[in-house]
Amino acid sequence: MLNPFFQQGSKTEQGLIQDLINEQLRMYGVEVHYIPRKYVTKNSVIKEVIESRFDNVYPIEAYVNTYDGYDGQGTILSKFGVQPLTDLTLIISRERFENYITPLTQNLSNIQLATRPKEGDLIYFPLGDRLFEIKFVEHEKPFYQLQKNYVYELRCELFRYEDEIIDTGIEEIDDNVEDKGYIQSLTMVGVATTAVATAGIFNGAVRRVTVTNRGDGYTSIPRVAISSAPSGGVTAVGVATLIGGLVDCIGGTEKYKVQGIEVVNSGFGYTVTPSVVVIGGGGAGAAATATIADGVVGIITLTSGGSGYEVAPSITFSGPVGSGATASGRAYINSAGIVTSIRIIDGGYGYTSEPTITISSPYSSGIGTYVFNETVTGSISSTTAIVKNWNSVTNVLQVSNLSGSFVNGDLIVGSESAASYKVRIIETDDINDPYAQNDEIETEADSIIDFSESNPFGNP
Repeated sequence: MLNPFFQQGSKTEQGLIQDLINEQLRMYGVEVHYIPRKYVTKNSVIKEVIESRFDNVYPIEAYVNTYDGYDGQGTILSKFGVQPLTDLTLIISRERFENYITPLTQNLSNIQLATRPKEGDLIYFPLGDRLFEIKFVEHEKPFYQLQKNYVYELRCELFRYEDEIIDTGIEEIDDNVEDKGYIQSLTMVGVATTAVATAGIFNGAVRRVTVTNRGDGYTSIPRVAISSAPSGGVTAVGVATLIGGLVDCIGGTEKYKVQGIEVVNSGFGYTVTPSVVVIGGGGAGAAATATIADGVVGIITLTSGGSGYEVAPSITFSGPVGSGATASGRAYINSAGIVTSIRIIDGGYGYTSEPTITISSPYSSGIGTYVFNETVTGSISSTTAIVKNWNSVTNVLQVSNLSGSFVNGDLIVGSESAASYKVRIIETDDINDPYAQNDEIETEADSIIDFSESNPFGNP
C-alpha cells in the first residue's frame, strides 16, 4: 500500500523533487553550452540535411554521468589513421530547459523543435574544449517518479565536422572548427599598379617567325635555333609555345604541338632571311620560317612589372610614322600577378623612333576586410561560400561550403563586410583534417601501382 502521507503526483511534491534535482545539478554539475542546430537546407526527397548552422549558444548546468571518464572506444589507431571515438553522457534539468532555453529558441528560424533537446544539436564541453553531438535524448529516466520525469539524459558523441557553419561568437567554441573540413584558398588581387615597358628599334631584324608545320609529340617546350647574324650583327632569339594536351592511353603522357614562335630579341644586321630550326622537346616535325625588315621593334625592356594582374594584360604598340606595319606582342605574368616579360609576335616595320607601349591596367585594388563566417558571392560564377579566414597581408581568402566553383576574375563580395576583391589564383584539394592520412596513403599507393608509365591492368 502506498504511503498515505504522500499524494503520489501532486504539483507540490513534484516541484520539491525538481527543486532538489536543480540544486544538485548546480552543486555537482558542469556549465556546458547548448547549441541548437538550424536546418538551413534539406534534401527535398530523403530529407537529408545539406547545410546546417550553429550560431546561438546557451549555457546550462549539466551533470557528467560518465564520472570515471569518457565513454566509447576513446582514441584508436585504424587503417584510416588516428580516430577519436569519445562519447559523453550528460544529465540536464527538464524544467531548466523548458523555462530557459525553449522560450529563447522557439521563435528562431529553422530550429524545427524547441520544446526539448533534440538529436543533432551540439554540446560544448569546456573541460575538454570539445564539441559533442547529441545522438539520443533519454527523457524517461528515472522512470516517472511521482508520476513525472525531471531530467533529460543526453548521450553524445564527439562531433565530426561536415562543413557546418559554426559562429557562436565565443572564440573558445568557434576555434574548434576554424580549420576543419574542405577549405579552398583563393589568392586575391591586392594593390594594383600598371606595368611599364620600352622598346628598341633595329634594322635588318627578325620581324616575325611563322610556323609552317606544328609537328607532334612534344612533351616539353623545344628550343628554337635561329641562324647567326652576319659579323657586327646580333643573332635573334625566339621561344616556342605549345598547344594541345593529347593523352596517350599507352604511355599516359601528355603530348603537344608547336603553337607559335615568339621573338624575345629580334637581333639586327641580317641581310638575308635566317633559317629557323626547332630542336628537342621530345617531339618532331615542327618547322618555321622567319621574316626580316628594317625599323623593327626589337628588345622590350620592362621598367616596371606592375602588380595585381589576375590575367595577362593586353599590349598595344603605337604605329610607325608613314608607311609600315604596327608591332604586336604578348605579356606574361607570374603567380604574384606581376608582368615578367613581353614577347614580340610581330615586330612590325618602318619605325624610325621607339614606339609607345601601352599595357592595360590591372583590376583596381580590392577594398574592405572579409568577416569570419560571412557569405561571399562570385560576380561571374554566382558561386557562394563561407569565409573561414582572410589574410590581408598575403591577400589569401580561405572559404568553405562552396555552392559551385569560383573562376579567375570573379569579384568576390562579402554579404556583411561589403569587402570585394578579384580572384587571381584558385587552389583546390585543400582538405584540413588533423587525423586523415589520405595524402600519405595515396603517395604510398602510387609507388606500388604507377599509372604514369603504363596501364598496370593491360591495354584495351
